[in-house]
Amino acid sequence: MTKNYKFYKNPFILFLPFLILYIIIIIIFAYDANFGDEIRYITYAKNLAHGFYSPPFPHIDLGNGPGYPLIITPLVAFNAPLILIKLMNAFFLYFSIIFLFKALQQILPYKFSLVFSIIWALYPNNFELIMYTLPEVFTPSLIAILIFAIMKAFNSAETKNTRKYLFLAGFTFGYIILTKPVFGYVMIVFLLSMLILWIFNTKSLNYKKTIAVILIAFIVNIPYLAYTYHLTGKLFYWSSFGGNNLYWMSTPYPEEYGSYYVFPFKDSPERIPDSKKQIQLNHQKDFEKLLENPKVREANVIDGQLQEGLTYGITQDELLKKMAIQNIKSYPLKFIQNCISNAGRMIFNYPASYVLQKPSTLKRLPINGTLVVLVLFCLIPTLINWKELFFPIRFLLFLSVIYFGGSLLGTAEPRMFTVIVPILLLWIALILSKTVKVKLRFK
Repeated sequence: MTKNYKFYKNPFILFLPFLILYIIIIIIFAYDANFGDEIRYITYAKNLAHGFYSPPFPHIDLGNGPGYPLIITPLVAFNAPLILIKLMNAFFLYFSIIFLFKALQQILPYKFSLVFSIIWALYPNNFELIMYTLPEVFTPSLIAILIFAIMKAFNSAETKNTRKYLFLAGFTFGYIILTKPVFGYVMIVFLLSMLILWIFNTKSLNYKKTIAVILIAFIVNIPYLAYTYHLTGKLFYWSSFGGNNLYWMSTPYPEEYGSYYVFPFKDSPERIPDSKKQIQLNHQKDFEKLLENPKVREANVIDGQLQEGLTYGITQDELLKKMAIQNIKSYPLKFIQNCISNAGRMIFNYPASYVLQKPSTLKRLPINGTLVVLVLFCLIPTLINWKELFFPIRFLLFLSVIYFGGSLLGTAEPRMFTVIVPILLLWIALILSKTVKVKLRFK
């Protein structure tokens, strides 16, 4: 009986039905073609299969990090059917549930761990993303591994394996950065903050371990940073897409809330009547200024022809950042308003520029609305008991706050929020277990 009980408590078996569910959903609903951002990741994987990542100067393209393209390169290199690449998402999500469950079990009872793991397994945003060749399903699986490794590395009972788990945490954090470049800048802020705290508390083993994790993550990124430095001459250059995101976040026009649009604007979707005309009226002059720059123009000439769209060129990135900073200086309150709108888009996919209200927005309210309420509730006991809080929870919360705050500065979508949901669930589960007692029966 005991053996059977252990067998059914095995997370690989316990959560197997979800893997089957994910596979079925992908097979039924996934498109047998790539579109939008998917095309870019497949292109990077094809480049890696041919021995390079970005095309050479002047057509340098570093829009995204190589973390996810590296994972799918073997299948792309052998021309595997697209459905096989998308089916990898089922396994990514499945393993994220298992590692989150294992992390929860280190600090919570079995039932609590099971309930919050199931909540993650059924989180609606995952079902929207699972059918696409995008890194937003792969990244939460890395986050779940990071949570597990951090919990183990800082657990005094795991002293013998501390180095092993510190290395796993550092490597995983480093690979998260390669997958989502915004975490590279999170890492820098995190490291500087930890160094300051360590200076005032040099005897703290926790701060030393944290700095070790961050340094290992940085070492994992050195080959890619050396590569981008060779291409661009710039240090700590993870992506050439930051200027584009910041530009759209800095838009000063009252009818725009920081949503991203594609240039040339005639290719943008007509979401409300005359929206293309309005976008073009507001922004055409800025993008024409970009094309007046010889380097930007050179980067957009392929096979002797000027491309209609703009690549993620280095010079373009710099110029867009300058335009964005000028907008922010001229309209600081509008930028703050756009950042608040960006928080709404990350959590509720609302508001978006030039988009009609639609009933589908309501489907995010129950789940993410409940999540936000729980986050607000958990803030008070967290602050009151901050010093007594298990250090890995503080580590992960600090990481999440920096990531979320940094993401507000560039136009974002709900898939960017999904990345940190496993951390929020771990934190909420712990605080609720310590502060709330529920009785369903009346006395």
